Amino acid sequence: MKELEGADLDERLRAFLSEDVGRADVTTEATVPSGTRTRGELVAKSECVVSGLPVARRVFALLDPDLAWEQAAEAGVRVAPATPIAFLSGGARAILTAERVALNLLQRRCGIATATRRFVDAVEGTGCRILDTRKTAPGLRAFDRMAVADGGGSNHRAGLFDMVLIKDNHRRLAGGVGAAIREARRRAAATMRIEAEVESEEELREAVAAGADVVLIDNQSPQTVAAWSAIARQAPRPPVIEASGGITLARVRAYAEAGADCVSVGALTHSVEAADISLDLEVSAA
Repeated sequence: MKELEGADLDERLRAFLSEDVGRADVTTEATVPSGTRTRGELVAKSECVVSGLPVARRVFALLDPDLAWEQAAEAGVRVAPATPIAFLSGGARAILTAERVALNLLQRRCGIATATRRFVDAVEGTGCRILDTRKTAPGLRAFDRMAVADGGGSNHRAGLFDMVLIKDNHRRLAGGVGAAIREARRRAAATMRIEAEVESEEELREAVAAGADVVLIDNQSPQTVAAWSAIARQAPRPPVIEASGGITLARVRAYAEAGADCVSVGALTHSVEAADISLDLEVSAA
């Protein structure tokens, strides 16, 4: 997964700043004298996996192009509570105005990376990959996907454009999973991967026979995943087996050991618990 950068990143961040600042940061302008300089540190107050520091830096730099920044922790590294992860100095007004947007993005990214690492650690040694989903807040998907990658997970499709994923409504409207796969194979680009969600053994067999590249076993027990995986792998060209459906940290290893090649976890991004990160500032003479 490539980090959002350059003009695309700046456009997104300026929109976030505009939403927060509006006409002016009235509190900062009323209380902090113009020209005041500050220095400070971003501190992880909870244990977390680091993700998103370059994005946070860019938020501050958009309001203070002369910002001085020293990154103290690399992406993907787990840090203990009370660990400084970056040091910064610059114009006090700019840093205070940018603080909330920078922290919101950083805390969310670190929270996603931390949750992902827990799932990755839980399936260690099985060969199973942890995947994200499209269950992200609009406007934040690129940031969320990078956080999953920093946490050691893998990215599923980026959007509706880069993979065929046939789900329950597609199946019903197309006349069944087999018909949907065959029609997708006829209409989609030859290089396009086709995945089909199945909810019964009959649908599984139909999807495998129709040549699905990936079979998504949704809302089933580990025992069912094991049985259906064994059936699917008897095919001349066995599909990748993905499991999903409310799979928790406590249960994810059971699905990996049942034979799932990957497990997709929507909670990584739709129910993220933000990491606790603070910005501590003091007046600087220069």
